[in-house]
Amino acid sequence: MYWYRLMKQGKRHLIQALATLLSNPHIPNFFTGSIYQGSTKRICVPGLNCYSCPGAAGACPIGSLQAVIGGRTKNVSYYVFGVLLLFGVLFGRLICGFLCPFGFVQDLLHKIRTPKPTIPRRLDQTLRWGKYAALAAVLILPAVLTDAFGIGDPVFCKYICPAGTLQGGIPLLLANESLRSAAGFLFSWKMGILVLVLVGSVLLYRPFCKYLCPLGAFYGLLNHFSAYQMRVDEHACVHCGKCEKACKMGVNVVQNINSAECIRCGLCKEVCPTHAIVSGFGKSKKN
Repeated sequence: MYWYRLMKQGKRHLIQALATLLSNPHIPNFFTGSIYQGSTKRICVPGLNCYSCPGAAGACPIGSLQAVIGGRTKNVSYYVFGVLLLFGVLFGRLICGFLCPFGFVQDLLHKIRTPKPTIPRRLDQTLRWGKYAALAAVLILPAVLTDAFGIGDPVFCKYICPAGTLQGGIPLLLANESLRSAAGFLFSWKMGILVLVLVGSVLLYRPFCKYLCPLGAFYGLLNHFSAYQMRVDEHACVHCGKCEKACKMGVNVVQNINSAECIRCGLCKEVCPTHAIVSGFGKSKKN
């Protein structure tokens, strides 16, 4: 069973690696410190992948949302919302489990062998509301906090996003001496957040996804309604509890397998001794 799980998760990590590479194919730009500005930058990728990453081929949906909402005309981008809804309605948080580059980074860091502390359940449940607060900030603050020209700040990208610091800020500063000399308190602040998230990812499973990611919050709201579903066959289930012990996102698998917290990684399915858990498109939404 152990080797079977290892093989299945290995396939998932391979998909994650390929998705990261497809989102960031312009590798030479990391050495030149330039940002790709081609036509594909108009297209939103499904996962959290910084627009300013030198290798990025597309746009981050969270960054795109803030840019449009914070624009002078305060338009609603039907394209960006449409793309997000399309991804969410089709896959839900399957995108978090398989296609998000920053989720992949957290997965790899958590494999480092260290003691893995457990956050008390009540505190954990309270902290999980943080990602919905971040989503609200993405949707509201750029339209409210504006400068003299009526342009709003991309608050999440500018002050919080650790993915942007890792993928965009660090590579650009390493390759550009002028940017290094101009880096000030804001970059130090964001580096502090990044370090906390990276160290936290070694100790806890995907802390950014659980507590702070607005994109995960959005997709999670659509988990129950997405075309891709997970289901527990109540006739085959023996209530052994192995699925819930294996779930690193803290989902009550038997009672609510399509919880907004589920990233569809498949660990619960792999440990089920009676194969009671099934997943895919067109599966019943009932447990």
